[in-house]
Amino acid sequence: MVQLTKPVGVVGLGLMGQAFVKRLDEDSEPVLGFDLSPQRCVELGEHRVSHSLSSLAKACSVIILSVFNTEQVEEAIFGKDGLMTRHSLDNPLYFICTSTCDPDSIKDIAKRCHDLGAFFLELPISGTSKQVVQGDCLGLMGGSESLCEELTPVLDIICPRRVHVGTQGDASRAKLAINLVLGLHRGAMAEGLNFGKSIGLDPEKLLPILQNSAAASSVMKTKGPLMVKRQYENPQSRVDQSLKDFGLIQQLGNGAQQHLPMTEIYIKLLQNCVANDESLLDNAIIFEAIARNALKKTK
Repeated sequence: MVQLTKPVGVVGLGLMGQAFVKRLDEDSEPVLGFDLSPQRCVELGEHRVSHSLSSLAKACSVIILSVFNTEQVEEAIFGKDGLMTRHSLDNPLYFICTSTCDPDSIKDIAKRCHDLGAFFLELPISGTSKQVVQGDCLGLMGGSESLCEELTPVLDIICPRRVHVGTQGDASRAKLAINLVLGLHRGAMAEGLNFGKSIGLDPEKLLPILQNSAAASSVMKTKGPLMVKRQYENPQSRVDQSLKDFGLIQQLGNGAQQHLPMTEIYIKLLQNCVANDESLLDNAIIFEAIARNALKKTK
């Protein structure tokens, strides 16, 4: 098994990256972070930040990748002055990729890492950044079972609940299927609350009724209160992230010749949020997109 004798690297100090740092801090494991945003680096602490990816790779053996998309994963590893720029076989690197990525591309990235003597575990997360901090998320592991076992000391800290899905690429496929259902649950709840409001019901009173009915889902617990209070400023998961994931879902569906009609509607609602400068807000704000659509239809 991997011995945690060096700091754990965290590339990407956004919502998820910060959540992993908190998990590691709680276990008193040293952390070395990297982010292109100076503000995020300041938030972590200058003494805990590497100023280049290549220097972070020299200081760490295990590196958690928590960046926005597949392209950023590839750039972080193989780009100019990237993690593999000065990689030595005497210092094997273990990458844990928690980003939701294109399955075929992530499989290719994993192979390139293997060919260069590094190890790559796919670990997209089902759950919000808040759930990660609480240890209540589900990690989807894509890679060999032996690699999963080898990384157990780190995985037990950052993601106690996890399941082995298959090889690299399979975990992203599973995550995208989960996100499809999750997003549509979110949209259905937003539409139900808007419907209730339009026929004279108080959304704050309707939400607990829904939560205790046959329509209940985990989304109601995490996103329902944000919708009824219309509080979106401190996101647990953002609109732009959801739109990125649903773009991948639609792309894969098209490739498999599988029409996804509800996905198309959901993408349009997310695009409505983007058009209203809500990209960086919590994706619970889809409640407002549906409300705006209702107003548009009545005019």
